[in-house]
Amino acid sequence: MTVNGAEDVLLVHGGNPLEGEIRVRGAKNLVPKAMVAALLGSEPSRLGNVPDIRDVRVVRGLLQLHGVTVRPGDEPGELVLDPTRVESANVADIDAHAGSSRIPILFCGPLLHRLGHAFIPGLGGCDIGGRPIDFHFDVLRQFGATIEKRADGQYLEAPQRLRGTKIELPYPSVGTTEQVLLTAVLAEGVTELSNAAVEPEIEDLICVLQKMGAIIAMDTDRTIRITGVDKLGGYNHRALPDRLEAASWASAALATEGNIYVRGAQQRSMMTFLNTYRKVGGAFEIDDEGIRFWHPGGQLKSIALETDVHPGFQTDWQQPLVVALTQATGLSIVHETVYESRLGFTSALNQMGAHIQLYRECLGGSRCRFGQRNFLHSAVVSGPTRLQGADLVIPDLRGGFSYLIAALAAQGTSRVHGIGLINRGYENFMEKLVELGAKVELPGKALG
Repeated sequence: MTVNGAEDVLLVHGGNPLEGEIRVRGAKNLVPKAMVAALLGSEPSRLGNVPDIRDVRVVRGLLQLHGVTVRPGDEPGELVLDPTRVESANVADIDAHAGSSRIPILFCGPLLHRLGHAFIPGLGGCDIGGRPIDFHFDVLRQFGATIEKRADGQYLEAPQRLRGTKIELPYPSVGTTEQVLLTAVLAEGVTELSNAAVEPEIEDLICVLQKMGAIIAMDTDRTIRITGVDKLGGYNHRALPDRLEAASWASAALATEGNIYVRGAQQRSMMTFLNTYRKVGGAFEIDDEGIRFWHPGGQLKSIALETDVHPGFQTDWQQPLVVALTQATGLSIVHETVYESRLGFTSALNQMGAHIQLYRECLGGSRCRFGQRNFLHSAVVSGPTRLQGADLVIPDLRGGFSYLIAALAAQGTSRVHGIGLINRGYENFMEKLVELGAKVELPGKALG
C-alpha cells in the first residue's frame, strides 16, 4: 500500500525479529538526477530499476510540466523519457509540484541549455543541517548565468551559451557536483571541478551522461574534467541499487535480532558499511543476487564511528546503525562530520530508554567543520538498553526509518507519526515490513 501525507500514523508492535527477504531497487540519490539528465538529450532516454518513491514522482511531474513525455517502459520499474518538446512551465505549477524537494535546483543547467532560462521555487528537504543552495547559484554564475531573486523564487537566464570554468568546492558537496556535471556537459570549453564528490551515485550519473555523448574524466584526487559538447543524445541505463536503503534494512536486522536477505544489495558500494557492521558483531553473507544480514547471537560490540564523504562511512548509514548501537555492550562514540544537526533524532531514542549523550566537541580525529561552531554533533551511546514503545514524530527521512527500527526493536507499542516522509526514499516500506513479519497497523486497519 502507499502512504502519503505528513500526518500519517503507524502503530508498531515491537519485540519481534524481522526475518525474510526484501528487494532494493535503484538509488534515491541517483534515479531522480538521471531523470533530470534526460532533459539534456535530443532523443528519448530509457531508465531501468526505478523505485516507486516520492522523489521520483516529484521529478516526473516537473519534467512533464516542462514538456517531457514520461511513460512506463517495457519492463517493470522502467521509464522512457522523451525531451524533444521541452517548454517553459508555469511558476505556480512548478512550486506546487516541487513541494519540499530540493531536486528542482538541478533543473537549472539543463533548462538554461534548452530554453535559455529557468525558475526555481523556494526549496525544502530534510531538516538535518545546512545544505546551502548558494553553492549552486555561485556555480551557475561562474558558467555565465544571471540570477534574479524574486518573491516566489529565483529566476535564471543564460544570455549567451554557458561557458566552461574552473571550480573548487570548499566541501565535496554531492548536490553541487551534480549541478556542475549537468551544466558543464553542454557548456562551451572545458570545466575543471576540484574537491568534487565521488560517491557511487555520482559515478553512475557520469555513466549516464557519457552514454548520452558527454566527455567526462575522473581523477583520483577528486578532480573531474568535463569537455563540453554541442549536442547530447539519449541513454539506456539501469540505475545502481540503493546502498543506503540496503544498509537501513541491515541495521534493522541487527537491532531486532533478525535475519534479512536484501536482494539487489551490492558489496562494492557498501564495503565501508560492511566492515563497520562486522565490527559491531553483525553477520552477513554475499552472493550474486544480494546480501543476507543477520544477528548471530551473543552481545553486540561498542565501536567508535565517524561519518565522512565517500569512501568514508556515509552519514545516511549513521542514524539506522545508532539504533543497533543502543543494544551493544559498552560505550560507542559517534562523530557526525557531514550534517551538523543529524544527531537530533536521538532525543526520541532516549525517551524510549536509550542512553545517548550529545556533545559539541569533536569526539574523533577526522577533520570536521563543526567543532568550533557550537553544534551537538558527537554522541556517546551507552548500552545495552531495553527500549520501550513510545509516541514518535518523524523528523527526516533516515531519522524516520531509524524510528521505525527502534519501534520494531522495542517492547510494547509505538505510535509513529509522519510516516509519509519515509516514502521519499524507501519504496513500499509498509509491504516490506509486513513481508518481514513486523506487527504494524494503520489505526483501524491491520497490516501484519
